[in-house]
Amino acid sequence: MVADLAGVSTATVSYVFSGRSGSDGPGVAEETAKRVLDAAERLNYRPNRSARAIRTGRTGMVQLSLHMLSDPWSLAVAEAVNAEANRHGLTTLILADGDWHTALDRVESDVAYLDAAGADGDARAKLHDLVERGQRLVVFSESLEPDGFDVIRSDAIPGCFLAIDHLLEQHTAIGCLAAEVAVRGADHGVTRVTPYLERLREGRIDAGRALTATFADTQASAFSAAVDLLSGERGPRPTAIYATTDFAAIAAINAAHMLGLRVPHDVAIVGVGNTPDARVVAPTLTTVGPTDFYERQAEIIVGRALEHEPAPARLHEFAWSLFPGGSTDLAGPAVDRPARGA
Repeated sequence: MVADLAGVSTATVSYVFSGRSGSDGPGVAEETAKRVLDAAERLNYRPNRSARAIRTGRTGMVQLSLHMLSDPWSLAVAEAVNAEANRHGLTTLILADGDWHTALDRVESDVAYLDAAGADGDARAKLHDLVERGQRLVVFSESLEPDGFDVIRSDAIPGCFLAIDHLLEQHTAIGCLAAEVAVRGADHGVTRVTPYLERLREGRIDAGRALTATFADTQASAFSAAVDLLSGERGPRPTAIYATTDFAAIAAINAAHMLGLRVPHDVAIVGVGNTPDARVVAPTLTTVGPTDFYERQAEIIVGRALEHEPAPARLHEFAWSLFPGGSTDLAGPAVDRPARGA
């Protein structure tokens, strides 16, 4: 009925509803696609997605497993992937801090992205189970190797050294605002706390308890830890803070504002991640991270969803750089309160 009303073939209708019209498809003109969609709306037609999945082997779905949705990093990933998916007629579904294996086993998708799959034996077994079932996977990991699934690797440690070295150019009393898991893991391997400890040890700078505060995976926890670090109640207040995530660094800026401290003149702050939020806080946040990471990662994820035939698993690596902002620029104006709307 839609084809008759629009004056096109059923194949053209199929192309339009599969998201393959326009410049990304086999040549269905935008005017023709609009005529098909208008006809479908007039007829109140909705395509049978289950039937289409059986016929084409595609679901039109991209799943994202994001372990901490409040983190600017996760929000930036979701926004970039959703924008890229929409360009190709795909729908994005977000799994928030749940059992990704069970969810992906129950709900099929053209590709699934995991930002915290883990690397132990149990996690590897679950990944292999999904691969064997035909699930396409893209996994963010600094330790896993491609094994039937793509791996996106963005090694933070070299970038963390850049952040510490940047602060050491003008400061010695550097505090560390660190995730609890990074502090615990530093005793057994390399974490984002390691560069802080190594650089201070090399410079014979005391990194005592008074200059370190830990937070759980919430913004409230990071803010509370930053207040504790900057209040001076535990000992000398640091003149600079190295935060192991951007969201913790932004919490430190807000804590400094609340305590009446000027950023960066009373306390300089560096974050880790190069998230979009780093550029909208006042002052802008100095951070480290890969360039254009979110857009490029989204292209990889959605590209896998659009493939008609499975391609060999690939490793995608992203190098890190330093992105200076106002939070460490002593030559710039001091900011002691957020700008309006920041």
